[in-house]
Amino acid sequence: MKKSLLPPLYLITDRQLVRPDQDFFKVLEQLMVAGVRMIQLREKDLPAQQLHAMAQRLRTITLRHNCLLLINDRVDIALAVNADGVHLRTHSLPPTVARTLLGRDKLIGVSTHSDEEIITAAEQDADFATYGPVFYTPSKAGYGAPKGLSELQDACSASALPVYALGGITVTNTPAVMTTGTHGVAVISSLMAATNPTSACQKLINASGHI
Repeated sequence: MKKSLLPPLYLITDRQLVRPDQDFFKVLEQLMVAGVRMIQLREKDLPAQQLHAMAQRLRTITLRHNCLLLINDRVDIALAVNADGVHLRTHSLPPTVARTLLGRDKLIGVSTHSDEEIITAAEQDADFATYGPVFYTPSKAGYGAPKGLSELQDACSASALPVYALGGITVTNTPAVMTTGTHGVAVISSLMAATNPTSACQKLINASGHI
């Protein structure tokens, strides 16, 4: 397990949330300068060729800023751009298979929605899990009712696997989230849709208490 490599703030991309007056790559670079050290490229609707081109460009930027880059689901594209790892969904390749393809030095994250899924991810050689939705968020509405802080705390206790709280994470609720034993917070809209990404990132870092 590469727990020591994992920063407490995990940014997940959604280019559709970026404001019309802002550029996707410039926003991501601003966030890296402000302190983001791990990004998941999660543009699931893109065909392979476009996703590969985006991943290549982002890989160049992340290397410049010492930021980890994970690719959502696509082990092939992660290998093609020499990303730092992949993030697997519930119905993706099992982490054990991804590990065989990627090797021991790459990170493997897994999306989870229950204690049992976290335990399974740990047993299958994942490096970390995201868990949620902790609070209501439109992007995770299909995964059931919000878990809340109590269930998040139970999930963090279910395994030694580092867990990132995901879903509706904001500057306001981050301090409470960080008391549950979670390794950190995973965010999408609170940074990708921010009017001032740099300021939003700095506030989230301060709210976490130890990022």
